[in-house]
Amino acid sequence: MKLHPALLAAFAATHAFGQGVFTPGIKPFVTVDSPVIALEHGRIIDGTGAAPLEDRTIVIADGRIRSIGGEIPANAKRIDLTSHSVIPGLVGMHEHLFYPSFNRVPLYNGQGFSFPRLYLASGVTTARTAGTVEPQTDLNLKRMIDSGLMPGPKMLITVGSLEGKGSFAPQMPELHGPEDARRFVEFWAAQGAHSFKAYMHITRAELGAAIEAAHAHGPKLTGHLCSVGFREAARIGWPSAQLASPRSSNLNAHS
Repeated sequence: MKLHPALLAAFAATHAFGQGVFTPGIKPFVTVDSPVIALEHGRIIDGTGAAPLEDRTIVIADGRIRSIGGEIPANAKRIDLTSHSVIPGLVGMHEHLFYPSFNRVPLYNGQGFSFPRLYLASGVTTARTAGTVEPQTDLNLKRMIDSGLMPGPKMLITVGSLEGKGSFAPQMPELHGPEDARRFVEFWAAQGAHSFKAYMHITRAELGAAIEAAHAHGPKLTGHLCSVGFREAARIGWPSAQLASPRSSNLNAHS
């Protein structure tokens, strides 16, 4: 049987995609691949506010910093960082893997291929997603990064939004009561969610059920709060808290 050229091309493209053409692993993006690396004569800024350390050498072995200023192993690949600075990797606390594409209907388009690469290229080595409209996609991308199938930062996946009735975005499911919120949290906690996000129209009862279910499994909640005030939300999440300051919350609010 002979295939039509168009069908043959389609088959080849599908087969190539299955072989990982679009996820070539991390090797093509790694310029230095040595088990032991010595970064010599660099300025070290440790991120604590302390004064920079000048003309220091960092020894990295098997992907971890082993010493600063110690002896350089004989098998180390030596890189001269004179006139360069070394800083810790940045931790992004409110990131997304989508971008809004509003044209009458508010939709959010996933950017799972480019965004992890762009975060990493910008120095973000850990990223907390703070909400998603495609939780399974984000969780799978995290697993691909963790297993070395594609480059990206360490991902902490926030699942949600936990939204009540009145959502403006058709990609967000609306909750139908506290038990619905509980089921949502329990399902995604079992899939590996790091945290959850409450959204604008969630009710107090739904928020309470979501927090209770999340804390039972370990994750916490963040919230784009409107229908529930941040002090009230904090009390729901941490009933014994003395809320003299929003810093004492176990549920953090953001816009």
